[in-house]
This record gives sequence, C-alpha cells and structure tokens, in this order.
Amino acid sequence: MSNQETSRVPLFATMQRIPGGLMLIPLILGAIIGTFASGALEIGSFTTALFADSALPLIALLIFATGTQVSARTGGPILATAGTLLLTKSLIPAGLAVLLGLFVGIDGVFGISLLALLAAVDNSNGGLWLAFTGQYGDERDRGAYLASAVNDGPFLTLLFLGASGLGDIPLLALIGAIVPFLLGVLVGNIDAQWRKVVAPVPNIVIPFFAFALGTGIDLGDIVTGGVSGLVLGVIVAPVTGLFVYLGYRFLLRRGKMSGIGFAAGTTAGNAIATPAVVAAADPTFQQYVGTATAQIAASALVTAILAPSIAAFMLKRSGALRKQDPAAEPAGPVESV
Repeated sequence: MSNQETSRVPLFATMQRIPGGLMLIPLILGAIIGTFASGALEIGSFTTALFADSALPLIALLIFATGTQVSARTGGPILATAGTLLLTKSLIPAGLAVLLGLFVGIDGVFGISLLALLAAVDNSNGGLWLAFTGQYGDERDRGAYLASAVNDGPFLTLLFLGASGLGDIPLLALIGAIVPFLLGVLVGNIDAQWRKVVAPVPNIVIPFFAFALGTGIDLGDIVTGGVSGLVLGVIVAPVTGLFVYLGYRFLLRRGKMSGIGFAAGTTAGNAIATPAVVAAADPTFQQYVGTATAQIAASALVTAILAPSIAAFMLKRSGALRKQDPAAEPAGPVESV
C-alpha cells in the first residue's frame, strides 16, 4: 500500500506543465489582484510582507541558492553561458536599437520611442529564466542568471544613451545585485551540504516572488500601451530570443538544447521604471516617459508569456524537451524572473 499522498486539485503539477508556469501563473494573478483589489494587499503585517513586498528578498534567496550549485567544475561553463547571454540578449539588441535611433531619431518608429525600445530589449526577466532553466536546463543555464544581474535595471540603457550625457552608472547597485550569488558560490564550495539544504528553495519561493512582482504591474498600463505596447512585446520575444538561440547553437554549441535561448527573450518587470530614471538624468526624454512606461509594461507581460512558450516549442521540436514528475525531488536548484 502506497503512502504517497495524492492531490485533490493538482495546482503545482498544472503550473509545471505550462512553460515557466510556476512563475507566469502567479505573476498574472498578482497583476489581477494588484489592479482590481490592491487594498487587499495593504492590510499590513505578514499579508503585505509576503504578497506585496517580498519580491526582492525572495529573489535574493533564489540567487543565493543558485550560487550554491556552482562549483569549480561548473564555473567555467557558467561564465561562458552568462557571457553569451549578456552579448546576445543585451549588447547586440541594444546596439541595434541605438543604430536605428541614429537613423530615425529618438522618436523611434510606429509610436515606439527609442527610449521604450532600448529599455525593453537590453534586459531580461531573470526570475523567469531561472524558473524555465530550472525545469529544462542544467547548472550552466541556471548559473547564467549572472547575465541578468548585470543587465538588470537602467544600467545598460543609461550606458547606451551615454552620448546624451547619461553615463553615471551606480556601480554599488550593480555589485549589490551580484553579492548574493557570489556568497552562494562561496558557501556551496565550502560546505557541499548547503547545496542539498537549499535545493527545495526554488520551488518554494518562485510562486511567491512572482505574485509580488505581478502586483506591481497595473493592467491599466497594458491597456494604455495599446497596440504599440503589444507589438513591442511581440517583437522582443522572438527577435532577442533568436539572438540568444544563435549564441547557444553556434558559440556554446549546445545542439538540441539551444532552444532554451528563446526563454531569455523577455523584458524584465523592473524595466518599467527605466524611462523615469532616464528622464531624471536627461529631461529631453521626459516627453516619452508616460507612453514608454505603458509600452514596457505591456512588453514585460507579453514576453513573459511568449518567451517560455517559444522556448518549449523549440525544445520539443528538437526532441530535447524532458518531462519532470512534479512529485519527484527537484533535480537542480531551480524549478522556473
């Protein structure tokens, strides 16, 4: 007689069957609650702490847990993967966006300003990447989160708009984003038992920080962004994802697993704040802030849906998509920004 419990409603298993579902579903639920019932999250105490304010500390814990899985044996491949990710998802797309701006000006094209385009393409949703690669990738892919730590926030946007005098990058903030990962690497290599201790962390924290991130996305902004915001997301997911796919295929030579690269074709949720940061540094961009913010919010939501779906399709097409038993013990440090 089996002692294994069965679920009356297989919520967790259902989320796992959807590419990136462990993050995507709570993210959408959070956006719905944050838009239509935000007061429910403001009652204070543990409710507000867990469901509204938990994103950053929980992501930091996930980053630490990911770092513990990095050993001397895997360090080289991880750095190579992270470097490829940074090159193909951030530097190349940002360079092309700036090149376009030289021809059409900062007004951009089709109602999408250069500010909106650059802020949408030069970063990636690190949480979703960790979630997807935790389910379908290996320690090289999960450790490549390091690229998201570098391209996170307005740093690269400010850098690529340096010709406008926007070159004052807060290095301490960048260092602060990487420290939890480096501490995880240190602890994991000093005491291998920590790798086992924190193995369940991803499956625990991802749904909670995803929900908290979702509460910061106002669905009204998605509507305000209109067709142009949807178009931006539809462009970002396959185009920037293709660059990463090509990097996986020809630089890293990952063969059938190259489809994972499409999971990086996202716009990070915190990129929504980038237009305001840029405008604070250069008032020339102030006129674009409102529309760009709405368009980036739309892109963040659209790419969170499209990128893992395209990646899963490509992996399935190549015969590399592996199925996981939701009841089984996680094979790696991450299940899914």
